Amino acid sequence: MICIIDYGVGNLFSLRSSFEFIGADVCVSSDPAVISGADKIILPGVGAFCDAADKLFQSGLGDVLISRAKAGIPVLGICLGMQLLFKKSYEYGEHRGLGLIKGSVCPIKPDIPDNFKIPHIGWNRLHFPDDKPKSPIFKYLSEGDFVYFVHSFYGKDCAESTIAVTDYGAELTAAVADKNVYGTQFHPEKSGETGLKILKAFCEL
Repeated sequence: MICIIDYGVGNLFSLRSSFEFIGADVCVSSDPAVISGADKIILPGVGAFCDAADKLFQSGLGDVLISRAKAGIPVLGICLGMQLLFKKSYEYGEHRGLGLIKGSVCPIKPDIPDNFKIPHIGWNRLHFPDDKPKSPIFKYLSEGDFVYFVHSFYGKDCAESTIAVTDYGAELTAAVADKNVYGTQFHPEKSGETGLKILKAFCEL
């Protein structure tokens, strides 16, 4: 069973519908016992990092997620959920993350040309590093496939964990992985057939 963590800041309906469309056994829960018993875990998220991190840690779900990830359970963070996997974020201050991915979450604006809009919204191509094997969550994808982004911050100083990038006036981190922990800055559930292929591959881990 795949469990989508409900901590009050995720796009739960679209995610659940996408997993149901590909025939996955999926639930949405805020119950630590249910999350601990899941075969795979999804961490969604929209909104501000500090608010989401506070909700995760104050509810105890952050500690549950860390424990399950360290036990080898596959975890996928999506959009803000990916950013929460990092050690810290500099979104309106400095805030602690889950520490499952090395690096920091930083604003896009200083790193892209002035004529590029913030937030970065829309369809962009995925590019896979030449010096690494393609991640198993991308096994059904081809170089240059399009996915859908909505974000103003992104992961930095995470080259060793980066499994995909995108070009938005500069090379931005699009996806990361460290062993059984994965994150996508884009939204697979909003990325059409390409996104469904990613979710299918994650189910097969």
